Amino acid sequence: MNRDEVRKQAFSMPLTSPSYPRGPYRFINREFLTITYRTDMEALRAVVPEPLKVAGPIVKYEFIRMPDSTGFGDYSESGQVIPVTLDGVEGSYVHLMYLNDEAPIAGGREIWGFPKKLADPSLRVVKDTLVGTLKVGPIKVATGTMGYKHEVLDHAKVLKALQAPNFLLKIIPHVDCTPRICELVRYYMTDITVKGAWSGPAGLELHAHALAPVAGLPVREVLSATHILTDLTLGLGEVVHDYLAPAAR
Repeated sequence: MNRDEVRKQAFSMPLTSPSYPRGPYRFINREFLTITYRTDMEALRAVVPEPLKVAGPIVKYEFIRMPDSTGFGDYSESGQVIPVTLDGVEGSYVHLMYLNDEAPIAGGREIWGFPKKLADPSLRVVKDTLVGTLKVGPIKVATGTMGYKHEVLDHAKVLKALQAPNFLLKIIPHVDCTPRICELVRYYMTDITVKGAWSGPAGLELHAHALAPVAGLPVREVLSATHILTDLTLGLGEVVHDYLAPAAR
């Protein structure tokens, strides 16, 4: 292959057999269990990068089922999202995410900078309870529960929350292990259809794990929980801060 052919074909690794197709990516019947809880402000400040600002001592723990997604197929995801502000605009910083499918792990990390690692999350209904779990190997590190569809939520308010900006710290190393790319990325979810939204009583347990440190943001008080069913498109991102630019240094 000559250089022009390489440039034309190169968008994912490996070059001749990409790990995922080109985006954007559409999700049908994407299902969220989100448990909002209060944690320690000092712990949040230790993990949220400037210029983002922590909005308060709040974390949103998510369990997500994605049965039908363009190019990525059928998989589940779990992790922590932190409410933040950038230039006074409210949004969310994605702190840790764990998936059970290689294609969205590779695509999420390479394109946007999602902090994705391989694990075994699940979201299912057990009798009258919506149950989310996260296992790393044989070890259960997170369990979330919510009473199944106790109260209907206002779809307009849910849609507005889903349309808020989201932030990621994208890190790509150089061949000598120094950072080649270190950027704050902003992305939005678009073309959203809220098919259902509910709340109910909830519980959340996080357990210590050396390589899945979700318990580093400890649960002090569960505040609320939502169960949402949507169709949406995961929009491509934009760089809002370059940590390696001369001004940033």
